[in-house]
Amino acid sequence: MSSCIFGPVPSRRLGRSLGIDLVPFKTCPYDCIYCQLGRTTNKTTQKKEWTPLTAVVHELKNRLSTQPDYITLSGSGEPTLYSRTAELIAAIKDLTTIPVAVLTNGSLLWQPEVRRAIKSADLVIPSLDAGSNQNFQYINRPCAEITFDKMLDGLVEFRREYSGKYWLEVFLIGGVNTTDLEIDKLSDCIKKISPDRVQVNTVTRPPAESSALPVPKDQLEKLALKLDKKAEVIADYQQIHAQNAFAAKRDDVLELLRRRPCSIEDIAQGLGLHRNEVVKYVEDLSQQGEIHAELQNNKLFYTLVASTKTNIDTKG
Repeated sequence: MSSCIFGPVPSRRLGRSLGIDLVPFKTCPYDCIYCQLGRTTNKTTQKKEWTPLTAVVHELKNRLSTQPDYITLSGSGEPTLYSRTAELIAAIKDLTTIPVAVLTNGSLLWQPEVRRAIKSADLVIPSLDAGSNQNFQYINRPCAEITFDKMLDGLVEFRREYSGKYWLEVFLIGGVNTTDLEIDKLSDCIKKISPDRVQVNTVTRPPAESSALPVPKDQLEKLALKLDKKAEVIADYQQIHAQNAFAAKRDDVLELLRRRPCSIEDIAQGLGLHRNEVVKYVEDLSQQGEIHAELQNNKLFYTLVASTKTNIDTKG
């Protein structure tokens, strides 16, 4: 059985995040057009013990020595599809005082059992990508039983019931939910939800659909102010990437790409890393202009830019 624990990885919001991947790759109630992991292959609302709870806890015990800032339920799909989430959080609390975060798309918070399952987490970060049903259907492409009103009601109800830290991520896509009308609708939704923090994000990695375009940073900052007075563009995290452990893995990725173009899967297999870990380093290297993506046979491959290859060859 492959590892369900990955990292710690550098996280914009959580510092050193030790991830727990609870569901199989791309098992999700949504099929978002901007997802950096590609199209959803198992679109479902069915909850299962996808990975045995005992195995998750055993593996986690062996990784606590990495001293993360957060233990994070996230990964390759929607973590609230894991049927034993409440028991897992309780087990983590018995093992350590490291805070537990849940990164969720918020698709299932209209279900009382899902809200109960994550209520003991220290931090929950759900997403809101649309302020109207039309955009919700276009951006998130949800399972049929998830309506816009259900989704929004779930975000609001969880805020009422939850006593931990509640941060809302708003994902903006150029030309899709960035018009004045859509920003106003999103702002109205945020007021109803009343999160502790609002964090604005945009496309930074190759998305599932080419129509999902990034919003330039200066525009993103202006839109954040319109969304909510306490909204913030998710901060740069180069200082986290510069830490020795992360810098070494970043260099390993570069060295692998020096030899040949690789997909995310190729890098993960070649370096023995979790897919989500690789995504973090690829994102950073792409933003720094050291690598770029090329589509070959409907699959993304990453290659070094010429200047990076020259620098590596010179060092070698």
